[in-house]
Amino acid sequence: MYQQNPNPTGSLFLSALLALIPLVAVLVLLGGLRWKAHWAGLTALVLAIGVAILGYSMPLGQALNSAAFGAATSVLVVLWITFNAIWIYNLTVHSGHFAVLRRSFSSISDDQRVQAIVIAFSFGALLEALAGGGGPVAICSVMLIALGVDPMKAVALALIADTAPVAFGGMGNPITVLNTVTGLPADTFGAMTGRQVPFLAMLVPFVLISVVDGKRGLKQAWPAALAAGGSFAITQYLVSNFWSYKLCDIIAAVVSVLAVIALARVWQPERSIPPVIAGGATTDSRRDVIVAFTPYAIIVVIFSIAQIVPVKKFLDSLTYKFAWPGMHLVAPNGKPIKVEYALNWASATGSLLFLSGLITLVVLGISARRGLEIYGQTIRQFSWAILAIFAVFSLSYVMNYSGQITTLGLWLAGTGAFFAFLSPVVGWFGVAITGTDAGSNALFGGLQVTAAQQLGTSPFLFGASNSSGGVMAKMISPQNLAIGTAAAGLVGREGDLFRKVFGWSLLLLLAMCVIAYLQSTPVLGWMVP
Repeated sequence: MYQQNPNPTGSLFLSALLALIPLVAVLVLLGGLRWKAHWAGLTALVLAIGVAILGYSMPLGQALNSAAFGAATSVLVVLWITFNAIWIYNLTVHSGHFAVLRRSFSSISDDQRVQAIVIAFSFGALLEALAGGGGPVAICSVMLIALGVDPMKAVALALIADTAPVAFGGMGNPITVLNTVTGLPADTFGAMTGRQVPFLAMLVPFVLISVVDGKRGLKQAWPAALAAGGSFAITQYLVSNFWSYKLCDIIAAVVSVLAVIALARVWQPERSIPPVIAGGATTDSRRDVIVAFTPYAIIVVIFSIAQIVPVKKFLDSLTYKFAWPGMHLVAPNGKPIKVEYALNWASATGSLLFLSGLITLVVLGISARRGLEIYGQTIRQFSWAILAIFAVFSLSYVMNYSGQITTLGLWLAGTGAFFAFLSPVVGWFGVAITGTDAGSNALFGGLQVTAAQQLGTSPFLFGASNSSGGVMAKMISPQNLAIGTAAAGLVGREGDLFRKVFGWSLLLLLAMCVIAYLQSTPVLGWMVP
């Protein structure tokens, strides 16, 4: 039996420095030394195990078992989702319908800056809303590359864009997790988050055109960024506050695409970038266009059906849960920690995507044998990225179960009223470690609420800030870097990609910190439900 001690050194500051070692190692190895993601992840994992054993007195067996549980968790949480999302994409490539989809997007505008907004921001948001995981990064990266964007830049664009919708991604899963770990109403967390991330949604399209074309892009293509970001932000706020946080990203993504299409009919940016002609002058029939979009329509339908209460209850009833063998943990307050593996094979996001893929096989006229071959090719496409994902998830669970994560949270929470500014930073750390906003909320949601109660502040503000701040770390998380480089054929260059997006991650995080702090004061306090 291992009882967690969040302050093993007797000094919370020194304990926090100890707990920071694995996370700092990841950032330095990726950004400073440009190591490959799997080696950086494995090194950080070894350090985390070392800190757990030597610093936190966690038994070796428990530390290694925590790592094994993390790796097992990543199979359903990331790999099963990503494999199936990319498999569906690869099916459309094989059938030739991806080229049709590509030409459909390019028909909106032949300007790369507008294409980056439509594909990475709007279409990526739809994918994030439906499935989350690494699907949006992988699919949007390849789509941008096919339109002529440099591979490294394409992955960077996809990573940066996959921020604004993440807090409500996977049918609002991060918000649902906040409800699970705190017991407070999910709808109120959703409403509060919907009063924070729309500010981010306004900024992201401008960042994208800046990455594509610098200051010239901002000067010439800002109307497209304003149309996409503004329409997305307003819709995201309205739907999350007055309808359903689970649906807000889906509706916001569609509205933003329609806004850009409407703008493109009366305005096009100056042709300062040589236009990219996707697929030459081929004219696609209406039927081909419909079939090209059908796989994603299938995903929308399948996920919508899965959210119907009776269907959802039935799928959830098929989940097999079991206590993870050998894990015997006690929280600092003496309460046992339940380490349970939920094999939700029927309701898992990846399973719903797999079902969508099977239907796509029929729609696209691909044989079962060929579909299986393409699935094998999809798995091989990720190669070392799979090891990186295993390593990062193992790292997150070792840090969590040993108490290192709690140490960092308590240290930051000890800053008093200034914690309102740092609250998003806690979420950022969580996503940097776990790679998912839901994972960060699971780790720190309870801590955020406790800190709010101690400071006499709204728990919904701090809980939402954890989710809103966390999304900025999606672009630097080793597992997402690994997914992006694998999809773009850049495996081994995760360090270069990290350096390309790290500055944007910090800049957007700073903006969210300022918003959260002002919402804790009379300046913007009226925004808190």
